[in-house]
Amino acid sequence: MYRFSFPAKSAFKSVLFNVYNDGVAKWSFTGGNELAGVETYHDDIKVYVYGQFNAKGTAGVVNNDALLKETSIEGKGAKSFITFTADAPDVIEFRYAISYISPEQAKQNFKDEFTGGDFAALKQAAKGAWAKVVNQIAVEGGTVAQRRSFYTALYRCNERMVNINEDGRYYSGYDKKVHETTRSFYVDDWVWDTYLALHPLRAILNPAMESDMLNSYVNMYQQSGWMPTFPVLFGDNPCMNGFHSTVMFLDDYRKGIRGFDVEKAYEGVKKNATQATMLPWKNGPKCELDDFYYVKGYFPALQKDEKETVSLVHPFEKRQAVAVTLGGSYDDWAVGQLAAELNKTDDEALFAKRATNYKNLWNDDKRMFIPKDKAGNWINIDPKFDGGLGGRDYYDENNGWTYLWQVQHDIDGLINLMGNKINFQNKLDQTFREGLDRSKYEFWAKFPDATGLVGQYSMGNEPSFHIPYLYNYAGAPWKTQKRIRFLLDVWYKDNIFGIPGDEDGGGMSAFVVFSSMGFYPITPGRPVYTIGSPVFSKVTVNLSNGKQFKMVANNCSVINKYIQSAKFNGKALNKPWFNHEQLVAGGELELEMGPKPNKNWGI
Repeated sequence: MYRFSFPAKSAFKSVLFNVYNDGVAKWSFTGGNELAGVETYHDDIKVYVYGQFNAKGTAGVVNNDALLKETSIEGKGAKSFITFTADAPDVIEFRYAISYISPEQAKQNFKDEFTGGDFAALKQAAKGAWAKVVNQIAVEGGTVAQRRSFYTALYRCNERMVNINEDGRYYSGYDKKVHETTRSFYVDDWVWDTYLALHPLRAILNPAMESDMLNSYVNMYQQSGWMPTFPVLFGDNPCMNGFHSTVMFLDDYRKGIRGFDVEKAYEGVKKNATQATMLPWKNGPKCELDDFYYVKGYFPALQKDEKETVSLVHPFEKRQAVAVTLGGSYDDWAVGQLAAELNKTDDEALFAKRATNYKNLWNDDKRMFIPKDKAGNWINIDPKFDGGLGGRDYYDENNGWTYLWQVQHDIDGLINLMGNKINFQNKLDQTFREGLDRSKYEFWAKFPDATGLVGQYSMGNEPSFHIPYLYNYAGAPWKTQKRIRFLLDVWYKDNIFGIPGDEDGGGMSAFVVFSSMGFYPITPGRPVYTIGSPVFSKVTVNLSNGKQFKMVANNCSVINKYIQSAKFNGKALNKPWFNHEQLVAGGELELEMGPKPNKNWGI
């Protein structure tokens, strides 16, 4: 519902209607105050609209920049308008509803949404709906800035996914049909980003909604033949790389979320892992590079100046050979772990082996993950800067310093590659202080998405989220506490600077919510939370099962950011993690905070 406030006694009051999408569109006015229209999105998605004004006016159209007194227009870029005379209200109200099904359904949606509700009532109802969602987590303490950053982040965590059920029916872009359903049908998920923290956050706050989302994924698989990676309105949009919906299914299943066909879900994620191409930004059957991966255990890169020979490779996104190998290892681990949950022992063994493929690109001389060509030869690169725009020949949007840590599913294995925990910790330290070795202009011209830099750590890009928490596994939890507080203070402001990178459908805000509360799901797929440094003295999470999870941080402040000791449910806790079962049972984590680190806690 819109309100247009015109100057008092304006001779004419006009509202212009344009289109958002560049396909064929249509506008039609009837009765002086009714508007119907349609836009075409992504070539074949019809977006129908029906609306009403609170006063009658004179309709018109824009045709070749000429204003014509006509009531309808059709074509690309169609524009229409309505003009009200001086005796019309100074405040013009316009209510509308849309449908992806039909003009009739748009009109029905209008009736469903607006019956008995005026502007003030709807505004109040919206506030009430948001209050219920946002107040599910109550915080005490912290600064005003920290509370504002926290609650705006929690608000943004609810922008995706989007339920497109219309009166028990929905239009699916996955088979181009209208389906009947008794459940919500969700689209618009950016899983390369959201599997890390947003889906785990929803698993805590609204497991029933998360279940509906998983069920939607299964429906999409059944309708299209592939388990989606970036499901949007028109179908799967295979942005970025990896099949991280696989990790999402495993994580939710292990957290007790049901209400979807897990066997069908497993069928879909296994099909992706064995029959779909791993190439970035591509959908569909595997190619010779995927067969190479299955046999050799790594995605082959091209030598410098070697021309691309595989036509399926995206001309801009390239092969991203290291990123694909590391992401594939994590996804394969998740397939194997889900197979274990479902007692599929042969699959468990197969994918457990593939989960270690990341080791095939570990270069012991450079102490980095470095690409290999199809003959198994190392490609001599500068992992900080080589690989073209965004490093996409080898990495993706970030350089080798970010991808050095992309082994969330086997942190012990990564520690072993580096030799021991001391080496691992030292390499983490170096990540946060390593320089650019060139001007900022040169670096960001090559890596425009590597924003929010602290050394080579990129706070503004999702693959970095878990990195500061890795100190918890290297015998230095106090460094996790130090880094998390610094990152929240510097990069997540309650002012125009906002957040340091692309929000990506709530992906970045979920990091803020978890980290501000003092814990984080470092390895989705394992129902475990690792502890950071809360910014609040008390956090109460109201769970859907009627219980409450509480985090109490005594003496917490901007200065007192280090954990001195901890208890869980009144018992001493000397490790920096707890599990999901403890959380949803209504557990209480109590921390004693101080201004200097206790280097003996949590090691």
